[in-house]
Amino acid sequence: MIPGQSPARHGADLPYRLVATDLDGTLLTGDDTVSERSRAALAAATAAGAAHIVVTGRAVPWAKQVLDELDYRGLAVCGQGAQVYHAGEHRLLTSLTLDRRTAATAVARIEAEAGPLALAASRDGLDGEVVVGPGYRFHPGLPVLGAAGHDELWSAPLNKLYIQHPELDDDKLAATAVRVAGDLVGVTMAGAGIVELLPAGLTKATGLSLAARRLGLTSRDTIAFGDMPNDVPMFRWAAHGVAMANAHPELKAVADEVTASNDEDGIALVLEKLFPAARV
Repeated sequence: MIPGQSPARHGADLPYRLVATDLDGTLLTGDDTVSERSRAALAAATAAGAAHIVVTGRAVPWAKQVLDELDYRGLAVCGQGAQVYHAGEHRLLTSLTLDRRTAATAVARIEAEAGPLALAASRDGLDGEVVVGPGYRFHPGLPVLGAAGHDELWSAPLNKLYIQHPELDDDKLAATAVRVAGDLVGVTMAGAGIVELLPAGLTKATGLSLAARRLGLTSRDTIAFGDMPNDVPMFRWAAHGVAMANAHPELKAVADEVTASNDEDGIALVLEKLFPAARV
């Protein structure tokens, strides 16, 4: 079992009282599992009095099954910070939506600059579907609904849009989106083939700060682990940011530390030094 939150012991002599971990490419290994060593390290940290919060780009519908399989029962920050989710109670505590007219305008600007995009829309809510438009490439293991055209993507409230381009790589597509539509929406890259349009100003740090406040904790209490550019704001917010060896160069550039990869127990290696009881 991966513990969720334990009550933070105010005044306890802990190096950090909050451990924030991304999921994909960070806590999860390449086969979407968590190693026994990482489980033990997180269990030791929470037993010592620290809290653990999962902070993921996945919206709740794509995150909750993973969290259930891990027996994670604490707070999780989902949807790039848009949602704070209580995994143990299967309850959505907060949710921020992307204005659909603004998103459509942003897409039009990007397409005017770069040409047609393939789109997918993540609908708001505890059971919101991901609706995939023509040509959008998605991970085959994830549940999606097909859409005949772009119009279907705007038919329900959204928390974010996914965009892909037939020729531009992720870095160039994200840079183009920021340049021509960054005044309207947030733009982030969460993984290979995953460039997202978000409500303006929204980041993982937004949601993490809300979740931390519910536990009586602050940025000064926090060590954060991640692997992609969408983790940059979280690293800037936290007292200490740890990038995985497999991390994107943009994240490594702002990290306080680089650990081993997600397949080599990178999180555990750090936590075992900070919380000696974590050593196995």
